[in-house]
This record gives sequence, structure tokens and C-alpha cells, in this order.
Amino acid sequence: MITVLLNRVLLVGLFMTFFVSLTFSQTDKSNPSPLKFPVPRGVSNQLFYLQRDPNLNTLIYALNVDTDGEVDKDEPVSAYWIRYGEGGGKKDLSFVQRKFAYGVESKMLGKDQFELRFVSHKKLPLYLVKSADDKKYHVYVTINKKKLLLNRIFVRIEGGSFWIPNVKYVELHGINQENNTLVTERIAV
Repeated sequence: MITVLLNRVLLVGLFMTFFVSLTFSQTDKSNPSPLKFPVPRGVSNQLFYLQRDPNLNTLIYALNVDTDGEVDKDEPVSAYWIRYGEGGGKKDLSFVQRKFAYGVESKMLGKDQFELRFVSHKKLPLYLVKSADDKKYHVYVTINKKKLLLNRIFVRIEGGSFWIPNVKYVELHGINQENNTLVTERIAV
């Protein structure tokens, strides 16, 4: 019973932090949330970000580099909060958030390529890859047979509790790599 509950908490936690959307306007009119989410700007090494009800606090997923600018091969992505609801300060994830909800595990696949999986939802792989075009790292996800360059994830929550929130859906926002168009893909939970 505890294992089932823990798995549910991990799944919900991942969806609360996991998916990134690509909306560059100040508010996302496709989301019925009453909140007007800020768009993170000028964030060093940002790969994608995650927002969710019930507040404006935003998770940033950034490329983790050393002082020489080289990617940390053991932990290529770091995650932290921008606490917009509390003045906009930066805050590290707590142990519980990192290990059971919003943290990312990685596996090196080859030179400049990593597979990423959220600790709370390991079914959907993300791929951190250095682009041959711009020589920068980007995160890609394949959903509904579309390869997206991931920019934002939005998680819609309606009620529930801290440990078991009622997640209605997750939206992934990004750029379709086949035709360079902005795409939003919704996953019902």
C-alpha cells in the first residue's frame, strides 16, 4: 500500500514539475487557470521551465556546467525555483521535491547526448542534445509522433492535497522539429 501511494505521489509530483510549454506571451490564453504566469527571462543556461497551479512559482531546468563551461556529465541538468509569488527569488528544490517530484535523472547516451527522466514519471523520456546548428544544448521530447524542442510545461491542478494533488492534465509546449511551428500537446492524467 505504501509503495502504491509513493508511486502515485511520484507520478503526480513529476507531472507537477515535468512538462514545459513554449508560450512567449505574458499569459497563456490556452490555459483556463485564473493565474497570469510570468515568462522567465534572462535565465542563464535555461533549457525549459515548468509552471502549475496553484501559484506563480516556476521551476527552471537549466544546463549544469562547470567553471570552464563544460557540461557536468553526472548531472547535466539542474532544477530550481524562481519564487515569483514571493518576490522572485531563486530557491533550491527541497530533498523531497528533488527525489520524489521534480528531480531529473540522467543517463549519458553518447557524446553530447543524454536521456532524461523525471523521478516521478519515468515513462516519458526527454533527450538533452547538443545541436549541430547552434552548438547549444536543447531538450527534445516526442509526443503524439511529433519531436518537440521543449520550452515549457504546464500542469493543471484542481484540488487534491499536498501529497496527492488532483492533476487534470499536463501540457507540453515546444517547437515541432519537422515544420518549425509552435505546438502544444496535452496529456490527460
